Amino acid sequence: MYRNILLLWAVIFLTFSTYAQRVEPPFWWTGMQNKQLQLLVHSTNIAQYQLKLDYPGIKVIKIHPAESPNYLFIDLEIEPQAQAGSFYLDFYLGKKRKLHLFYQLKTRSENAAMVRGFDQSDLLYLLMPDRFANGNPQNDQLTAMPDTAQRSNPDGRHGGDIAGISAHLDYLKSLGITALWINPLLENNMPQYSYHGYAITDYYQIDARFGSNSDYLALVEKAKTYQIKIIMDMVFNHCGSEHWWMKDLPFNDWVHQYEHFTRSNYRAETLMDPHAASSDRQIMSNGWFDRSMPDLNQNNPFVANYLIQNSIWWIEYAGLSGIRMDTYPYSNQAFMKRWVDAVYAEYPQFNILGEAWLQGVSHTAYFQSGSFPKIKSPSKLRSVTDFPVYYAASNAFNQNDSWTDGVASLYMTLSQDFIYSNADSNVIFLENHDVNRFASSIQNDLAKWKMGMTFLMTTRGIPMLYHGGEFMMDGAKDQGDAMLRKDMPGGWLGDTSNVFSASNLSDLQIEALDFTRQLSQYRHQHPALQYGKLTHFVPKNGTYVYFRKADWETFMIIMNNNEEDIQIKTADYDEILQSFKSMQEFGSTQWISIPSILNLKPKTATIYELKP
Repeated sequence: MYRNILLLWAVIFLTFSTYAQRVEPPFWWTGMQNKQLQLLVHSTNIAQYQLKLDYPGIKVIKIHPAESPNYLFIDLEIEPQAQAGSFYLDFYLGKKRKLHLFYQLKTRSENAAMVRGFDQSDLLYLLMPDRFANGNPQNDQLTAMPDTAQRSNPDGRHGGDIAGISAHLDYLKSLGITALWINPLLENNMPQYSYHGYAITDYYQIDARFGSNSDYLALVEKAKTYQIKIIMDMVFNHCGSEHWWMKDLPFNDWVHQYEHFTRSNYRAETLMDPHAASSDRQIMSNGWFDRSMPDLNQNNPFVANYLIQNSIWWIEYAGLSGIRMDTYPYSNQAFMKRWVDAVYAEYPQFNILGEAWLQGVSHTAYFQSGSFPKIKSPSKLRSVTDFPVYYAASNAFNQNDSWTDGVASLYMTLSQDFIYSNADSNVIFLENHDVNRFASSIQNDLAKWKMGMTFLMTTRGIPMLYHGGEFMMDGAKDQGDAMLRKDMPGGWLGDTSNVFSASNLSDLQIEALDFTRQLSQYRHQHPALQYGKLTHFVPKNGTYVYFRKADWETFMIIMNNNEEDIQIKTADYDEILQSFKSMQEFGSTQWISIPSILNLKPKTATIYELKP
């Protein structure tokens, strides 16, 4: 009994201490390119204390008080000769020590800086962890987190977690996935609607309903054994309104504040519009994304340092292969440029995907490094989300073909690739967690879906699948975001169908799943479909023909967007075909001589490998 009481008091003390005293980042490494480290220390009335730190190779450069007396920001320099080890941050009031805070320097992995990011050779897979698979029901209901699992509520938490993802890496491997983008896993301890993960309340902790930091590290390591890279979804534009610092802001301008709630106008075009009103541009960048998402002010140098260090901490700590940055245009762009530089300085072969949700090609290209050489580059990003291709593909197979519509919309969009510095590094997709499911956009038509998937896997760029898209999961945005984020069948005990074991699926789902696997495997087997030069011909009569050519192999892809059979003359494509004599269709083992006429079935996309 006495022992239990002591244990209870220990838990209470540790809980209070964790909240009252914070040092972030919680630890750091020797051997980083940037020798500077800024610690955020939070404790009651810490501003009145004096710091004493005695550790070889570490210098205290400057101590910054905040507007709140409960913070200090401490600039350290970690010299090259500093060794890994532990030390204490001792805070004194006069001669009396008031705080004795443990800190640790770890040894940086020798290969950390050489981690390779994702590129055109990869097939990305986006999943929403709460809706993928529930591997550990024990974390569904946690006392300290009021938003608990209610699977019957479309907008509630459903219980998916890291354990569920880890249990199904073999499924992802079978799809040909080589890079996994997981929607935010960091703590979102919000009173409701927390499942999506984009209202972060602790930037250094995995949400306990998903698992722990250790569980995340184990997932990354296990994924490596399947040759799957992990891409972390990060959010710099805003935090959650229940973030611990919102109860005690270090500075009044830590977040953008207004007399009345002011929402962003979501018009990222104002950032590059030469005619934009300054007020529109300011509301775009400084307005809150939502009432529950305070807008972080990256113009505050301490916010900027905090975010930069946080991302580097996660890369080093978890061994990440990429970052997807949410709402990239909404943050301060000078800061974002500095952030990308800081990441690439530590990890030169890393890759960052910036979400730039814009409809125009030029607006999207604005956020890719080097796209506009005549102006000072506003961005250092290598990869951006290619929403223009998404919009074109969403409409192409439903429209009657014309000068600009139907498959011509694909041609018209890709014909603007001259604006990008490197369109091949764009991430392309047919759907994601914020837009209509592709299956719904094409009225669940299998033939149209196969056309879209073939285009995704054979055109330029880095293709991405969204969970469920591989078997034609549907969902329309006008029915609510939850309809875009349905549970994966089989991810929960008692599900009547199971995609992971392919049991009780419909004939349509089985055919779609098989097609996805065959197509992704085909892409992986042929580097020309990953890196090959894209050459396309002007669409005519509802057909679109393009080629992917590398030094050692060439492919011809033909789309017939018509509702009836059509014939095309191969002589029209002699510019490339004259170098080849035979062709083999995807799915066939037979090579045939290239005919003068090709017969195309309605609503089809056909891939041919060519041989001299």
